[in-house]
Amino acid sequence: MNDAKPDFVLACTLKQLQAKGSLLVRSRHRPVLVVFDRGRVFALDNRCPHMGFPLDRGSIEDGILTCHWHHARFDLTSGCTFDLWADDVPTCPVELRGEEVWLRADFGHPDPIGHWRQRLEEGMAHDLGLVIAKAIRQLLVASVTPTEILRQAALFGTRHRDGWGTGMTILTALGWLLPLLSQEDAYLALFQGARHVAVDCDGASPHRDPGRLSSRPDFATLKRWLRQWSSVRHRAAAERTVHTAIAADATPAALAELLFAAETDRIFADGGHSLDFINKAFECLDLIGWEHAASVLPTVVGQMVSARGAEESPQWRRPIDLAALLERTFAELPAPAAQGCGPPSWHGHLELSQELLDGHPAAVVEALKEAIRTGARPVDLGRTLAYTAALRLARFGLSNEHSDWESAHHVFTYCNAVHQALERIDGQDLDRFESPEALRGVIHGAMAVYLTRYLNIPPAPIPGDDGEGLEGLPSDPEVLQRKLLDAFDCQRQVETAARLVARYLLLDHPPGPLIATLAHAVLREDAGFHAYQMLEAGVRQFHEWGGGDAGRHTLVAIARYLAAHSPTERASYQTAVIARRLLSGRALHEEPKGERKP
Repeated sequence: MNDAKPDFVLACTLKQLQAKGSLLVRSRHRPVLVVFDRGRVFALDNRCPHMGFPLDRGSIEDGILTCHWHHARFDLTSGCTFDLWADDVPTCPVELRGEEVWLRADFGHPDPIGHWRQRLEEGMAHDLGLVIAKAIRQLLVASVTPTEILRQAALFGTRHRDGWGTGMTILTALGWLLPLLSQEDAYLALFQGARHVAVDCDGASPHRDPGRLSSRPDFATLKRWLRQWSSVRHRAAAERTVHTAIAADATPAALAELLFAAETDRIFADGGHSLDFINKAFECLDLIGWEHAASVLPTVVGQMVSARGAEESPQWRRPIDLAALLERTFAELPAPAAQGCGPPSWHGHLELSQELLDGHPAAVVEALKEAIRTGARPVDLGRTLAYTAALRLARFGLSNEHSDWESAHHVFTYCNAVHQALERIDGQDLDRFESPEALRGVIHGAMAVYLTRYLNIPPAPIPGDDGEGLEGLPSDPEVLQRKLLDAFDCQRQVETAARLVARYLLLDHPPGPLIATLAHAVLREDAGFHAYQMLEAGVRQFHEWGGGDAGRHTLVAIARYLAAHSPTERASYQTAVIARRLLSGRALHEEPKGERKP
């Protein structure tokens, strides 16, 4: 190609082009396909935007260019695709100067960030994984922050689905983990989160906002109304009540009190998912900004008002009527709760945890009351409860059915959500706690822990307990991390994964790389939302306890659960890798070299 002029460059003569129909010419950046069709000249990027196959190996008929790898079809004039999964092929300006064809090999976008934001929106709207992956990759290259991408994906989810979904939970969980991830895994996390939101929204009805009341009732009235509307399953009224509280500039802590009071009117609703979704909506706003509260919080109301409480389940009624026991207990809670709230100096977490793990329901309730009387704050109870639920997973007996992992998972993620909710409500003021209703979540969780006691019969030993040092395993931290990923490559490696995690922590290696390894293990899988819930909740609870036995037990629990659900086909990881290779200029139709092992 003749580069004599700085703007347009000579590509070929018209006669040469007419003789062959198309020519491949080399620019300074990448090959350009120049086409003569029906008396006109066109110039396009020679790489198919879908997966990079050379378009000069394709065919042209009736103004349509067809790639011969996956048969993506493009309008020759504009480069627009007829197949949305393929993306549009970039074109460049062409001029005929006498008998010469000149072109400007400029495939850039005037506003690249705006372009790729739009492509992310379109990819999510049509549930096109590769388009989503390419858009996120290019936005990151353009220095758009992960938080901005997360915000766009989250707000898409609030607009295009009538209610909070599992995709929004995944997106939020991964958003919280972003600071702990490598740059490459942050890209994977954003892709996995946005992709799951897109799947949730595909074919779903959009949310219709009922608006707020024009009056300004006081907070106590709004709280009473929301509980009433939830009890009679009046969704529109409940949503309007929440909107009104938001419009009145209620603080995040007050909004948490409002929603969790109504939510805990039912026991362990929808197997714990309802309360966990509410908590995730609050965490989503922590990430994307509380100015979006009116878009996010109402999305959880539908499930809250329609959720089925555990009081309707036979296992909560027989052989012990737990619902009746809880009702009696709740009537007694406000006084000791108010009396016990004080400076955070209580240290009975491990003793209380043992009672919650092994005690009879009546003894569990009394232990909780006594803890409150002796100075335990609500957040102390929530923290202890979440750790106890993690022990159910750490000691999960492999003689149970595989599906029983989910019973333990539901209890743990519920208890973590209770803890986070109490942190939000109680953490605002050390000297008072004015939401005794939210404390009901602790007792609901304690009874859920009790009902899963069969999962620890017999209890699996926790690696590293009883002085076991696991000396037969490697000591180098990077070797341990590699072996952990290798364990996740095979089925039935639950105990292997647990021992590797325990060994790493017992040697006092920095926990950050281990957590990043666990995150990568999940991000490369076609994981369901339970795995993402488990990972994020486990990392949160590990940070609560830090080093020591409690932290080790928590990460062992997470590793065991993740190992029990690995490996998968890793199809979504392949999509992310394809996008990365394509956008770096790699030829996907050729044998890959030097690719990172999943």
